[in-house]
Amino acid sequence: MITDVEGIAVGHWTEREARTGCTVVLLPEATVASAEVRGGAPASRDLELLAPERLVDRVDAVLLTGGSAFGLAAADGVMAWCEEHGRGVSAPAGPVPIVPTLGLYDLAVGSASVRPGPTEGRTACETASPATVELGLVGAGCGATVGGWRGPDEVRPGGIGGATVRAGELVVSALLAVNAYGSIDLDGSGLDGVEDLIPGLPPGPFGAHTTIGVVATNARLDKVGCLVVAQGGHDGLARSLAPSHTRVDGDALVTVATGRVEASLDRVRIMAVAAVERAVRSRG
Repeated sequence: MITDVEGIAVGHWTEREARTGCTVVLLPEATVASAEVRGGAPASRDLELLAPERLVDRVDAVLLTGGSAFGLAAADGVMAWCEEHGRGVSAPAGPVPIVPTLGLYDLAVGSASVRPGPTEGRTACETASPATVELGLVGAGCGATVGGWRGPDEVRPGGIGGATVRAGELVVSALLAVNAYGSIDLDGSGLDGVEDLIPGLPPGPFGAHTTIGVVATNARLDKVGCLVVAQGGHDGLARSLAPSHTRVDGDALVTVATGRVEASLDRVRIMAVAAVERAVRSRG
């Protein structure tokens, strides 16, 4: 689980009847991060700050949320909680918490009128724990589905998946909300028969899918290194979702590095590919 990386805590807010929720990943001080977006329909907040050329070089939390773009408001609650706990970039008027946020579309299931907001974001923080993370149809993955590209009869539950890869002291872990237009590919056969299927593909409503997540490591990386690892994480999506990164997905990953262990960047990247692949397949 992602809490295998020392100092990380995870909390969920879940509304099972409305089939939505949010998941917060609280990070230790001085955590470095960057992100990569490859889907065609992303919903996000504060990802621009994570580009290597931008000034800010640390983050306080990452929020994964349902509710599509509406759910991004849950980050306000996470920011308020972090501010109350003295977290954030130092500024003349006080600390400004940095909370990159990724949203997925779950409004077509459950109740579209119920979306995570500031209260729900705060609740996720208040319940966060460094213990074992609950997986499945919880938090940001409560309303997640997969398989819509093959038609409505093939839609299956998605949800929160996780996996950890270790090499001695080095830890790389992934926590994903799997809500893909594609299917989870367990054995490499996910695109079998695609030649016959493509002409009749269901169009898929705009932005109605999206796999989002956090790749965490205890390696010592700068923002460029975190970007490279996030790119590797997307390779893991491509290995485990068939198809991935479609125009109706908003697939995005944030990589965070706590800086406890010296490690080769290429080694961390390859481990991230495996962690993301296994996290997706844990929902298959």
